[in-house]
Formats: sequence, C-alpha cells, structure tokens
Amino acid sequence: MDSQSDGAAGLYVDLLKKILVNVIYEDPPLPNPVFTRTEFSRGARERGHDWPSVAHTMVGMARLDNVQMCLETVLAEDVPGDFIETGAWRGGVCILARGIFKAHGADRNVWVADSFEGIPPVADGGHPDDVRLAMHEHNGVLAVDEATVKDNFARYGLLDDQVKFLAGLFRDTLPTAPIERLAVLRLDGDLYESTTDALGALYPKLSPGGFVIVDDYLLPGCRDAVDDFRRTHGIEGDELRQIDRFSVYWRRGR
Repeated sequence: MDSQSDGAAGLYVDLLKKILVNVIYEDPPLPNPVFTRTEFSRGARERGHDWPSVAHTMVGMARLDNVQMCLETVLAEDVPGDFIETGAWRGGVCILARGIFKAHGADRNVWVADSFEGIPPVADGGHPDDVRLAMHEHNGVLAVDEATVKDNFARYGLLDDQVKFLAGLFRDTLPTAPIERLAVLRLDGDLYESTTDALGALYPKLSPGGFVIVDDYLLPGCRDAVDDFRRTHGIEGDELRQIDRFSVYWRRGR
C-alpha cells in the first residue's frame, strides 16, 4: 500500500518498509523449517515467505502495510495509547512503528518485548502442536540479543527515549510493565503460552478502537490461544480479519 500520509512523510514510510524487508539489496534467505527456497525471490520476500539473512524483518510487505494502516488509523482518530510488539526478532516491525510515529510527530512510545534469547522450550503439558514444532531448536536464527536490536534502531536514527525495551519472558515482564494505554498490540510469540500471556497482560490496556495484530495465527497453538481468549472474554463479535495466509487482526469494539 502507499502511505496514507502525504508528501515527504509518506515517501519516508514507504521507503522504510522496503528497506526493512530488504527488497533493495536482496539478501538471500537462511535455511529454515518452513520454507525451502535458497535464493532471493522478491515475491517470496514481499509475502514474508522466507527467513532473511540480513533484513530486519521476516514479515513481508502485507504485514508491514497492516501495521502502517493500524498506526495511521489510531493517529487519525486520536485513539490513545502506545504500540507494543511481543516478539520482535531483529526489531523491524518496531522500527517501522517508531518511524511512523516520528514522521507524524506523534508523542507515543514503542515497546519492544522479547526474551532476546529466542523462543523458550515448551513446558511439560504445553500445547501439542507447539511441542511438535519445537521452534526453540531454531534459536540460532530466532535469538537476537537486545544490543543488536538497539543497534538496528540506531542505524535508522530511531533509537531514542520513545523506544522502551522489556527483556525477559512475557509472563515475567508484561504484567508489571509500566504501560498506561495501548493503541496497537502486535503479537508475535508463536506459541500458545506466549500468546496467552501477552493477551492476558496487555489486552485490558488496549483502548476501544485500538487494534490487535496476530502474526502467527496460522500456527495451531497461537490460533487456539487467540480463539480461547476471544471466546472467554466474549469478544468474538469483534471481526477477525485476514492480513495474509499467516496473520489476522481485529479492532477492539469496547
């Protein structure tokens, strides 16, 4: 999508997205358990169908477009609150969020929540599909330390006091995080437990009219966590909308 902003701000956001997914210099993908491609494909990268070796996000353009749409909507409609992503990898989505806020002159925080040690092993009794996927076995790629993520922000000139880091497991950091209100909550924790922990701690802080984005809804554990939460809290009437084959979002109605 083209930016909803006009002029220089819109050009900046559109270029920022292209750089974050690196369709500019076209780095090759890394071996991974999901996609078999070994050479760069612009189509695959734009769809989020590879694990980049250099790019700062693996989510592809449609999911970045969705983040942009959600952020520019809450800014235009004055929905109060910050942005948070739970599971940040190299920081690309959060970098985009900070760039959008800066382009619009918005005094809102970007919260970067991650263990910065990769995905934890599934606990005994965990969701069977999470056990089967064993995502922690790929932490050689998925684990990105906090210093590296901060350096990535700095490379874009976007590391400032409006970027806040929450390092640790979600169950330990999110319940006591000093977040007053959220306008956009983006979940990218892959697992049932991680998704449940994030929703339980953060959804009560989401403003009416704010957005929840679920990156990993295709994964059975994540999908079950989202469906269980929505059913338990009686919010199934808030329409679940598809972003791409992996991801969904909804807007809080109350």
